[in-house]
Amino acid sequence: MSNLETSPVEIDCATAQVTGVEVLHPRDVPLGGPRAIRVRRTLPQRQRSLIGAWCFADHYGPHDVRQSAGMVVPPHPHTGLQTVSWLFSGEIEHRDSAGVHALVRPGELNLMTAGAGICHSEVSVNRDEAPVLHGAQLWVALADADLNTGRDFTHYVPEPVSLRGGVARVFLGQLDAGRSPVQTFTPLLGAQLDLDPGADVTLDVDPAFEHGVLCDQGTLSIHRKGLGIGDVGYQGPGSSSLRLHNDGDQPARALLLGGTPFTELLVMWWNFVGRSHDEIVGYRQLWEDGDQRFGDVPGYRGSPARLPAPPLPTTTLRPRPPVNRKEPT
Repeated sequence: MSNLETSPVEIDCATAQVTGVEVLHPRDVPLGGPRAIRVRRTLPQRQRSLIGAWCFADHYGPHDVRQSAGMVVPPHPHTGLQTVSWLFSGEIEHRDSAGVHALVRPGELNLMTAGAGICHSEVSVNRDEAPVLHGAQLWVALADADLNTGRDFTHYVPEPVSLRGGVARVFLGQLDAGRSPVQTFTPLLGAQLDLDPGADVTLDVDPAFEHGVLCDQGTLSIHRKGLGIGDVGYQGPGSSSLRLHNDGDQPARALLLGGTPFTELLVMWWNFVGRSHDEIVGYRQLWEDGDQRFGDVPGYRGSPARLPAPPLPTTTLRPRPPVNRKEPT
């Protein structure tokens, strides 16, 4: 997914010390033109830019694609990151400049590695048997050592693992009895959690990780702090357990994201992750010039044929220092 904001802000991808739990609230962002679907963007934001190496989180739907344009994102570039596509319902057609043509389906991981440069398109599929588009698009920042790695694409279907009070589908890392074989560049956790009505679930987690719980549906709380749809409940490193409660009489669903704190300062602007203003300026110019650093997307027939880059800000892009704020109570 592309960041289609006409004036994307520079975000520092830095960590900040937190004890306890904080709740991050999303903002609505249009994805495309006048009939675009809207997404709830919880990462990045000034309050917090990363959870582990997770640096971007869009939650969207449910959208009936029979009554709207759905998701139509023409070829656009990425550098220095991986994209994680995860659906609860619907279907998306993915094409990229590594030659991959794949369908994103519910409960199936599609992990694309941009590294030094890639471009891809995403278009929701209008099928009578899958008319409702509902899911999340997530980005993972790559560390210095892997920033210029080659293009790649991985598909994986996790098996459901029973929890006391629910089910987990672990698509990255390990949680309880669920383990994903998908290799990551930094220690990560990614899982869908489905909680039974009234369930009170305590998960054993790695104390070296920080964690975020993105609420998709239901009346969910983390350590008794309530979450709205699209909210992320953040828990810093240092705890070996994470407690979730479904406060309602209907099932609840969430995505659990985790990882070791990302210690490198990054510059993130539009669809690029880099290390400096000049690097971002260079990526943008290469994209506008049609440079083969990003390649072409074979088989895409939509219009426009590629997304133009938005104008750069008039100020120098700089990683901001970590945010100083009070600890949540």
